[in-house]
Amino acid sequence: MNRRDFLKTSTLTAATLAVSPLQADAAKDNDKPIVKRYKEIGKTGIKMSDISFGTTKLNSSSMILRAIDRGINYFDTAPDYGPAEDHIGEAMPKIKRDKIYLTSKMCRPEKGGHLPFGSKKKDYIEVVNNSLSRLKTDYLDICFVHSVGSMSKDKNEEMKRLFDEEMFSAADELKKAGKIRFLGATSHGPDNMESLMMEAVMSGRFDLIMLAFNFMKFPKAPEVINEAKKRSVGVIAMKTLAGAKDTKFDAKGEAFEPAVFKWVLKHPEVDGLVITFNTVSDFDLFLSASGKEFTASDQRILDKYAQMYGKEYCRAGCSDCEASCKNGVGIANILRYEMYFKDYGMEKRGIESYARLKVNAKVCIDCNDNSCSGACPYGLPVNELLRKAHKDLSINV
Repeated sequence: MNRRDFLKTSTLTAATLAVSPLQADAAKDNDKPIVKRYKEIGKTGIKMSDISFGTTKLNSSSMILRAIDRGINYFDTAPDYGPAEDHIGEAMPKIKRDKIYLTSKMCRPEKGGHLPFGSKKKDYIEVVNNSLSRLKTDYLDICFVHSVGSMSKDKNEEMKRLFDEEMFSAADELKKAGKIRFLGATSHGPDNMESLMMEAVMSGRFDLIMLAFNFMKFPKAPEVINEAKKRSVGVIAMKTLAGAKDTKFDAKGEAFEPAVFKWVLKHPEVDGLVITFNTVSDFDLFLSASGKEFTASDQRILDKYAQMYGKEYCRAGCSDCEASCKNGVGIANILRYEMYFKDYGMEKRGIESYARLKVNAKVCIDCNDNSCSGACPYGLPVNELLRKAHKDLSINV
């Protein structure tokens, strides 16, 4: 079957999309957790593994091959995820392309990251072609307009980027050329995530959305995913670990991560989640939640996490506190960069992102106005957290 015929056919069954029977049997024989559930993304025909592979910190092509052996068939990447696309490309000669799904984003990291409003059709086509070259494939299953709500606090400005006709024209041309199959939009804030994703859903112009979704976040997110379900728009969850704080708190040895994943996947509106796999041991830990039901024991674990970290985890995307800051500090972004530095093991990315800010948290050191803390609906000591972030993220303090 050639590529064009493949693009026109319906999706293969979930069993054949994952791994060969021999690979699956080998995983079972070794008592290794494997993917147990696949679900269609909206009405795309793509049946993704319920727990899928995010490549933010991918450092080896072998991790992709290991993921496929465990039944993972959906891989989320981007040009600004370091060498991730190149590593996937290194693995491609050993992969049957029609057994996996590849997604990437419209980014150009060497020129400032996400393509801004005002980019031309040729710019969008160029970044997709560059991704295809690095990935060593001739098509993306899904291409995303990425991180809507991160470039401007003004919703209207971000709406322009989300609904840029130059982007839509480029997507149409790429679809006709067989280079992308479906178009999506992503957001994890820090501003207007829920309302922007609702706009994407209501527009009918996107096949799916990917948004931050976890048990400690976004009170209006259920409205967005419910509307998406009604309209057969796919929903993929990210940022599911609610800050990924230290979770070695359970005396019974019950792991936090599987509980979180099961909470996300219990929502019928969610088609799957994407999580970063850092080490081989993550496969055993994360995939132990695949196809499993959420239990009372899982809820106790989440309650414990919320008790320990609820007053230090910034629900990025909320941004209710920022209007109270007379200095215009981008609080949500700064605390997100601190999360990269402290919790995600991404120190370099946190420091570099912080260095690019026009207004950082240095102004908070001598600030005696705690209006920001008073404005936080979750009771976070915002001023204190900002001071610590400045200390952690500044090269010269």
